[in-house]
Amino acid sequence: MRKLVLPALAGVLIAGLAPAVAQAQGGEAPGAPGAHPSWLPADKTGFGTARERASNVWFTLQGGRLSEVYYPDLSTPSVRSLDLVVTDGTSFATVDSSAKTQQVRRTGGLTYEQTVTDDQRRWKLRKTYVTDPARASVLIDVDFVSLTGRPYQVYAVADPDLTNEGSDDSARSQGASAVSSDAKTAAALAAEPAFSRTSVGYAGSSDGITQLTKSFSLKDYATAAKGNVLITGQTSADGVRSRDFTLSLGMGAKDSDALANAKASLRRGFDDAARAYDRGWKQYLRQVKDAPSSLKTKRERDLYQASVLMLAASEDKIHQGALIASPSMPWRFGNNDPEWSPSGTYHLVWPRDLYQIATGLLAAGDRDAANRSVDYMFGTQQLPDGHLPQNSHVDGTPYWTSIQLDETALPIVLAQQLGRTDAKTWRGVRKAAEFLLSYKADNGHASPYSQQERWEEQDGYSPSTIAAVIAGLVCAADLAKANGAGADAARYLAAADAFKAKLAQWTVTTNGPLSKDPYFVRLTKDGNANNGTKYNLGNSSVTMDQRAVTDAGFLELVRLGIYRADDPVITNSIKVTDADIAFTTPTGQFWHRYTKDGYGEKADGSPWDYTFPAESRTTFGRLWPLLAGERGEYDLAAGDRGTAAKRLRDLGRISSSGDTMPEQVWDENAPSGQPGFPAGSPTASATPLAWTHAQYLRLAWSVQAGKVIEQPRVVRCHFLGC
Repeated sequence: MRKLVLPALAGVLIAGLAPAVAQAQGGEAPGAPGAHPSWLPADKTGFGTARERASNVWFTLQGGRLSEVYYPDLSTPSVRSLDLVVTDGTSFATVDSSAKTQQVRRTGGLTYEQTVTDDQRRWKLRKTYVTDPARASVLIDVDFVSLTGRPYQVYAVADPDLTNEGSDDSARSQGASAVSSDAKTAAALAAEPAFSRTSVGYAGSSDGITQLTKSFSLKDYATAAKGNVLITGQTSADGVRSRDFTLSLGMGAKDSDALANAKASLRRGFDDAARAYDRGWKQYLRQVKDAPSSLKTKRERDLYQASVLMLAASEDKIHQGALIASPSMPWRFGNNDPEWSPSGTYHLVWPRDLYQIATGLLAAGDRDAANRSVDYMFGTQQLPDGHLPQNSHVDGTPYWTSIQLDETALPIVLAQQLGRTDAKTWRGVRKAAEFLLSYKADNGHASPYSQQERWEEQDGYSPSTIAAVIAGLVCAADLAKANGAGADAARYLAAADAFKAKLAQWTVTTNGPLSKDPYFVRLTKDGNANNGTKYNLGNSSVTMDQRAVTDAGFLELVRLGIYRADDPVITNSIKVTDADIAFTTPTGQFWHRYTKDGYGEKADGSPWDYTFPAESRTTFGRLWPLLAGERGEYDLAAGDRGTAAKRLRDLGRISSSGDTMPEQVWDENAPSGQPGFPAGSPTASATPLAWTHAQYLRLAWSVQAGKVIEQPRVVRCHFLGC
């Protein structure tokens, strides 16, 4: 469940040992139901879980603290945060996540260490995070040092927003622990050495952080009946005589389960759990490939390893093969407004993203994960009419329901590349292929016209969507032949050829304003790329002539083996997109998704929202690093391995210090001209974005091989020859 947007709302507080803490009050906490719950920003600097399936709990890190914890699956955030705070009991109280000096690093595997230093240099904290491989607990080893020689108190404050909804939780103190529960889920906070006192309260009124930051003292409340609740415990650390303690955040279906998990992990001890945690990931890494020699520096190889691990960690442990797009909820998606509660994006499974993730893991040597993804898409996600949903929860339940034809086509491509000729997979592939042939939109346009293209904002004829459909049909034909369905194979190939023959009419303009020579447009609404049909771009952006809007989605035609890299329309379209939507940052050259994209922060850097009026240009899409990876694959297809290697280098420069890679980086327009937003550095977009990590893996191995490794040979042979 979620919590209030005040930065001081979830954490560990550090206070002086002076007798400023109030006597225990007991009873029900005041201030029900508490402030409106919301999730933390999406720019995560860490993402971890044990390799073992018994530990169905995942943690994220953001802004010097533990941020969202997912339990019991990756579609269900159930804890918002856990912070540390410091007070001398009389004159100050500081939430650790508010400190300006914060460092995070991945110490190996998916173990993370955060170091936070007080702005006034009164104290310093080091926190190390793992999950217990044997159960659903997050363990935090804390070393707290007083830098003044004065003793302080430390309070741990957790914000349990259970079952992805933060307004219906209850909480209670139970001895040296504190627990919170709703109808389906519970969380328990315990410590070793044990908490000396615990309290519960409502967000923004009686929770531990609000109390301590206002009065530098804590009243103990025993219960909070229902609302947006936080749970607090005072630790044994004073920073002088006692420095070290371990926090255990146990999860379960009910109070007793969560408490049992938290206590069992403490009995096991942090060191033993951390060794087992690290051992599990080392064993996994021995089963996949080492980093290729295309990665020249230790930093690049570390990021490669982190990318492999984060993609593997993105797979749900209950619903195998379900890998989510990102463990985050960017901007308005995290506000917990009625439109977005319970939260969905981005902790969902998009078939398109899953294809990207699976091909990345396949490149890294995890063929089993790629096969599980195929099983999931055709066995769990696929709907009765044959198409795959826009996205779904990890259990396969559709979340958004628009039809994107590339998301039905790309799973076929993956199945063919994996040699999935078995009868069960063929049944799913056949249903998907038949949908690609029969789809007709409500406005009468037929496939390969799509209700949405890959950026999920427009209907029309899109080069990237049509490329996926053509490749999907050719791959379906190959699987049809393997299953004795020659007639089906012939129909699929005929349709693929017909779609390619009409592609120029649908998506290549010869009279557009961006070049005197033909070029691909982003999409057309009417199937005639020479018409001046206008449409609004969405996300507060402007209305434009379809011939004036470009993106680099046409590169999919080369990647998938449908067009040659030196086709004159392709090469001219590259010139058009580079002039219109590329920008070279100190980190490297990156691209916007398309002309005047509006999906990103406002001009002042504040969060994106979908409520701003059309034409207002209130929000601005920034640069997408993964597009540099796609361009690098094109460079390889064009025989330019050196430039592809430079793009690989650039892509490796945009990660956080915790090796998480973002959806977007800042572009040429720093927010309101302010410092602190260097071009080429991560925005607060969805991070880690699995697609970006997957693109990094895939490009690394493609540069190593000198070719596009995921290009389906059957497609290339059909259109370009073998």
